[in-house]
Amino acid sequence: MAPDIDGFEDEPDGDELDDLDGAHGLDRSSPMPLWAQLQQDLTRRLGSGEFDNGFPGELELVEAYGVSRYTVREALRRLRESRLIDSAKGRGSWVRRGGDNNPPLGSLYSLFYEVDAKGIQQRSVVVSQERVTSALAARELGLPEDTEFFYLERVRLADEQPMAHDQTWIPASVAAPLLDVDFAVSGLYDELAARCGVSLAGGRERISAVLPSDADRKLLEVPDDIACFEIRRVSTVEARRLEFRLTVVRGDRYSVLADWSPQGYTVSAEPLPGAPTEG
Repeated sequence: MAPDIDGFEDEPDGDELDDLDGAHGLDRSSPMPLWAQLQQDLTRRLGSGEFDNGFPGELELVEAYGVSRYTVREALRRLRESRLIDSAKGRGSWVRRGGDNNPPLGSLYSLFYEVDAKGIQQRSVVVSQERVTSALAARELGLPEDTEFFYLERVRLADEQPMAHDQTWIPASVAAPLLDVDFAVSGLYDELAARCGVSLAGGRERISAVLPSDADRKLLEVPDDIACFEIRRVSTVEARRLEFRLTVVRGDRYSVLADWSPQGYTVSAEPLPGAPTEG
């Protein structure tokens, strides 16, 4: 492999790797970036407990998957952001244990975390990505009605099956740099942190059972006898309401879980067994 212009090795041509020590080969003809494919496969292997006795180093992953160190580093960065692994200079990476594996940011993202952890391929179809005004978003965020927002609308797929219709509004004064991001595979919060310097600190979600609108029924391919969940989220940064998100999820592909004890309870979410591959 020859060094590329960034000082990393070029990706090799072809797809010689089919399976090596549990690693699944990456598809270089896929529109999904290699780092995203690598992240998915490592997530699958983490979920199966393959790395319980030690997580491989960067060079081991470069050799096993036949990719550049840049690709490996980007995949590991995403795994750290998902709180699946930790890393430290001179110590490499290791699997997070126990409560550290609890996904951040509420039940909606518990759901997408659980989908990843089960090795199910995720991607998004971007319906709209533009500047808009929205009286609804302005009201939810306590802003003037003429506030301009960055608006992102996606259909979230799991194993190529529609799972959720996701709409997000963030003031354009903060999120305008996201207008040219490819959100087919990129995560909104990752890009918000990287490009805008903003990390959401918390917020509130309201989950309700709803009958889907005709538009949602069409986008999500919902049968007539299936209801949906609607998730309304307002996210904050330093007590400032910054994001309004409205997500409709197929009710036959999603469940809400509550773990309780005398000290209280926590709410999480998971895909229903077999749901992503059902008609």
